[in-house]
Amino acid sequence: MYKQYTPEFKLEVLLAYENRECTIQELCKRYQITKYSLKQWINEFEEFGIEGLERSNSWKGYTKELKEAAVKDYLSGEFSQYEIVRKYGISSRSVLQRWMKKYNSHRDLKDTSKGKTSSMTKGRKTTWNERIQIVLDYNAPIR
Repeated sequence: MYKQYTPEFKLEVLLAYENRECTIQELCKRYQITKYSLKQWINEFEEFGIEGLERSNSWKGYTKELKEAAVKDYLSGEFSQYEIVRKYGISSRSVLQRWMKKYNSHRDLKDTSKGKTSSMTKGRKTTWNERIQIVLDYNAPIR
């Protein structure tokens, strides 16, 4: 399960890291975080400052081309997952891992867009009165 940390907590951890109060392993154990989280927070702080520590609640879309480039870069063996996530601005490693799973199972990587998909809009449009009649017909006893 994903645990959301406050920017203040992240900053406290980063200050402890900066002051070299203990080893990275001890630091992660003390604050009950993963090395990956620590590494991600360091990168976000270095790149965006304090704003980088605030979790984005906005949904993020990716193009098919970006997904394919990220997966191929990782499969080339030249980059780690961490480096790919940072290079392409991907929200998390798990997102990249889902793309790799799709790619490796020979399924298409598609653009992700917010809102309805085309499959949700197939068929004809109905009027309000037609919808009411459909419900009435559905609820009517069978003769």
